[in-house]
Amino acid sequence: MNYVIDRPLLVFAVSFIGLAIAAQIGALIGRRWHQADPDRREDFNVVQAATLTLLGLILGFTFSMALGRYDQRKNYEEAEANAIGTEYVRAELLPAGDAAKVKALLLSYIDQRLLFYKNDDEQQLSQINTTTAQLQSALWSALKAQAVAQPTPVTALTLLGMNDVLNSQGYTQAAWWNRIPRAAWSLMALIAICANLLIGIGARKPKAELSVLLVLPLIVAITFLLIADIDSPRRGIIAVLPQNLLSLSQSLRQQ
Repeated sequence: MNYVIDRPLLVFAVSFIGLAIAAQIGALIGRRWHQADPDRREDFNVVQAATLTLLGLILGFTFSMALGRYDQRKNYEEAEANAIGTEYVRAELLPAGDAAKVKALLLSYIDQRLLFYKNDDEQQLSQINTTTAQLQSALWSALKAQAVAQPTPVTALTLLGMNDVLNSQGYTQAAWWNRIPRAAWSLMALIAICANLLIGIGARKPKAELSVLLVLPLIVAITFLLIADIDSPRRGIIAVLPQNLLSLSQSLRQQ
């Protein structure tokens, strides 16, 4: 299922086809049901309206969840850029040799963070994460050696800044893993299928026009597409662009 929800266009295609089939099946069932008495029809309308209302609420809540996660990823990207930029400035407080080493490592670290945001290949991402971890170890070791040799308040300040850099990367990674659960997708799809099935059954004409039965599947499929696109960090059209990191990289290299 991860393969599907990580590809918003595939989510749209699968959901539209599945919901359209559900509506058609409902229309076939409804052909034998239309002779029911008015009281039965009234009860059915209540159930249909309640199901559609529930579907709308669930879609709204799920969209809100996806949007919150998207904003969280944007905020952590900004925080990560601020932490790296602050530590780059604090590195100037170190001796000249150590300062140059830390600054060079930070520039390489920014390059790896930019690749993390822009890449969607699993193998390359694994290599990027490995290189990032190595750079983090090198940065911490460089500051640790200075802190052991000269344990001063200035050194403590640079260590605190490096701690923020490392923590910000962890927060970013956690935010990218924080997706809408698969169970939520499954239950939402099940309710959507039931709603479209009821739409088909409730069609007032035994041979309802195909275009009428495709309206709700199309609307719900577009909603699924929007939710999946916002929730997908890498393969969505609405992606988190590392604008702050890119601006920081350009600014530091110009200096």
